[in-house]
Amino acid sequence: MSQLPVRQNVLIRGTRRTHKPALGFALAILLSACSGSPPDNLGVSEGRLTPCPESPNCVSSQASDEAHRVEPLPLKGNPSQTQALLVKLLADEPRVRLIEQDANYLRAEFSSQVLRFVDDVEFLIGEQAVDVRSASRLGYSDLGVNRQRIEHLRQRLGEQQ
Repeated sequence: MSQLPVRQNVLIRGTRRTHKPALGFALAILLSACSGSPPDNLGVSEGRLTPCPESPNCVSSQASDEAHRVEPLPLKGNPSQTQALLVKLLADEPRVRLIEQDANYLRAEFSSQVLRFVDDVEFLIGEQAVDVRSASRLGYSDLGVNRQRIEHLRQRLGEQQ
């Protein structure tokens, strides 16, 4: 047996070991980039949530087009009781961080399980209903995830006494 294959084997094995931490670090940086930065236009302006972009990765109860429109959430009791209940529901959801909480407004960040993509979800609690907006930070399509999220929260809210 020639010495060349043995040397190549040793070199390959040594290289694999030394690059594993570097590859892991690079992968961690790449995956953390999936979260993106929160948009500057979130929140309430003139009593309204930010409109959805043209892309199909956003739903809002204030949208006028069917592609982005979702029904507002119903109140459970008065507005402050509903807000407290929403805070509790969000705390029970996996991979959710409550970012902002005001008198009639909530903003949360939902992270996907595998790639940690972040979606911004907002609640504007009114006297008659809760307006909602759920939008992906990155990408074009969300494969219906934001709509499913709002419908899941609607179901959980409806189950509360």
